[in-house]
Amino acid sequence: MTGFPPPIRSAIATIEPNGIGAVATLGLGNPDVIPLWFGESDLVTPAFIREAAKKALDDGKTFYTFARGIPALREAIGDYHRRTAGADIDLERISVPGAAMLGVVTALQCLIDSGDEIVVVTPIWPNIFQAAKIAGAVCRFVRLDEDWNVSPARWRLDLDKVTAACGPRTKAIFVASPGNPTGWIMAADDQRALLDFARARGIAIISDEVYGTLLYEEGATHAPSFLRIAAPDDPVFVINSFSKPWAMTGWRIGWLVHPISLADKMFSIVAANNTGATVFAQYGALAALSPQGDAFRSEMLERCRRGRAVVAKFIAANNRLNWIEPDGAFYGYIAIDGLTDRLGFAKRLVREAGVGVAPGMAFGPPEEHANEAFVRICFAQDAERLARGLERLSKGMALL
Repeated sequence: MTGFPPPIRSAIATIEPNGIGAVATLGLGNPDVIPLWFGESDLVTPAFIREAAKKALDDGKTFYTFARGIPALREAIGDYHRRTAGADIDLERISVPGAAMLGVVTALQCLIDSGDEIVVVTPIWPNIFQAAKIAGAVCRFVRLDEDWNVSPARWRLDLDKVTAACGPRTKAIFVASPGNPTGWIMAADDQRALLDFARARGIAIISDEVYGTLLYEEGATHAPSFLRIAAPDDPVFVINSFSKPWAMTGWRIGWLVHPISLADKMFSIVAANNTGATVFAQYGALAALSPQGDAFRSEMLERCRRGRAVVAKFIAANNRLNWIEPDGAFYGYIAIDGLTDRLGFAKRLVREAGVGVAPGMAFGPPEEHANEAFVRICFAQDAERLARGLERLSKGMALL
């Protein structure tokens, strides 16, 4: 032993598991547990996507390729944004670094020096603020307001709180819309106001739009997107993924739209991180962006719409439960009256009721106690299976 302290950075030494994994490890792979804890459907990836990846393997697509993504895939991503979000994106702004989470990390690498600050709108998927802390950022959290006094109840973003949280070392504001776990959707007017503020203050925006096409407004093809209003050189980073709309969670492939000035730099960043996304997986992703993929996205949305209705009926029949019905994504963020130990309760549900949920405390910092009133479920499931899981949740409430 020496007298020197270990060289491990404090951000790594102090990082804690997020709670979702702590619950899932108790029942992962157990066929007797209905898993509603992760953000994924119970559908396997469609056959036409799997076949495209298998063909790429059979064709020998196993060598190094373009670090920022094969050109055909980047072009198809650009076309996807045009037809869904009405955004015309220069090809040089599109990179495919690997999983969408790696897109988040890449954006942080572009922006954060140790000790810089990032404002994070919560409740939010915990990997986001953990990644920011690992990058060396200090996180300032701004929680959405719960408005139960309107009908229907709504989540609301107070932009004044966001701007007040920004200080001289703020480098970025992170928002997710549609949000995980809330299903909240940021209004287009709020996006414009936030972008104007960010431009004036020299602050970047990182926008998670992974659930952009999973929304429940009739006739809508995409939630409001920063891609429609950001100039090519604005410091705006938009994250997207193949995981959710196309049931490709295990593929670990997503994309990043970034300022055009970073096009050349992005090659070096992606190459340093992982040399780019898995080659044959990119051909599966290319198939996902085909007309067949559009049809599957529509099927997935209807599956989620049915699941949302099942959850709404379940909550209406249980006077200890409440929620703000989501406008997008595929989660139920459910408040349970009288529950104090969400993590312990979620673990007991796995062991004693055979159903897995995500504890609300995972979706914000420990001091954000309001999340402790909630559990999150994913309703992108077969309706009958989902109903069985909810019935187990109801019986599990007797454990309280």
